[in-house]
Amino acid sequence: MELDQRKVVILTTIIKNYLETGEPVGSRTISKYSGLNLSSATIRNEMSDLEEMGYIVQPHTSAGRIPSDKGYRFYVDQLMENHKHEIEDVKSEMFEKVDRLETTLQNLVRNLASNTNYAAMVTGPSVHTNKIKFIQASIVDEHRLLLVIMMQGNIVRTATVRIDEADDLDLNSILSINMLLNDELDGLTGAEITEDKKAEIYARTSFRKTVEGIMEMITSTLSLEKGDLKIYTSGATNIFKYPELTDTENAAKLISALEQKDDLVELVHDVNADVEKSKRQIQVYIGKESPLQNMADCSVVTANYEIGNGIRGTIGVIGPKRMDYEKVLEILSRLQDEMDDAFNI
Repeated sequence: MELDQRKVVILTTIIKNYLETGEPVGSRTISKYSGLNLSSATIRNEMSDLEEMGYIVQPHTSAGRIPSDKGYRFYVDQLMENHKHEIEDVKSEMFEKVDRLETTLQNLVRNLASNTNYAAMVTGPSVHTNKIKFIQASIVDEHRLLLVIMMQGNIVRTATVRIDEADDLDLNSILSINMLLNDELDGLTGAEITEDKKAEIYARTSFRKTVEGIMEMITSTLSLEKGDLKIYTSGATNIFKYPELTDTENAAKLISALEQKDDLVELVHDVNADVEKSKRQIQVYIGKESPLQNMADCSVVTANYEIGNGIRGTIGVIGPKRMDYEKVLEILSRLQDEMDDAFNI
């Protein structure tokens, strides 16, 4: 006997209700929550079939049903399969976007430097301020878990996490951990996983040490990975047009900052942190307000762009403190809108 769609709906309803209430699930509850227009007798017949197939069990006479290990396994596999299909559906579209974006960014930074007569930079899209979409932990062996983190844009990261010796984990406990993590973290960015949020999660589990290890891995995975960030620059020689920046030492420091991408990554990291705090997508740093000491004699204006699914990049202009702020802000605001419209499809 195979699971047809009706049996899948009934089994899923039983599992979801049991996970929520901890109580055996009867035909009346299934009729109410499954969306199936079936009589109680028909539902009971389907439940009998599911029990015979080993997906549910009846804990005692006259009680409803609860999931078996086989039922839990089917439910978890279905979750993973659904997310796998989502990835396949958008993969070609996302690759097309990225290829088109590479050319756009290279042209954009050259035009920005030319139109402003200042130095310009733009980053490729970053996934590190992205939101969590789905988390799945699975037992590898008695000492390790495999952690799968799916983010918006269908970007997947995997890692292994050590199981604490004090935690005796089985399929049911792993399922409860997965439900807890998805309930608490769905839709959050790394910056939104605060210590208070972690404390809420720890208070809801009896497997604290293992969950602490999972949370540490999640926050580490969502943090900025410098090697993943592409940065394009143009117009570095424009700084020689401004006498206050042509001092040999200052010019050398500024050119070095523009050439050494690690410095610019730090700049972008700090800019994104300021964006999260202020919720302003355009940031202006004047003189020593700049996150980089090498740019203390300059002004830096940045704007974030979105390409859809929460994936973000940064455009920046670097010039003297007597920069034409009105012109720069107007150009960046226009570019921001154009990028959003071009790629947020």
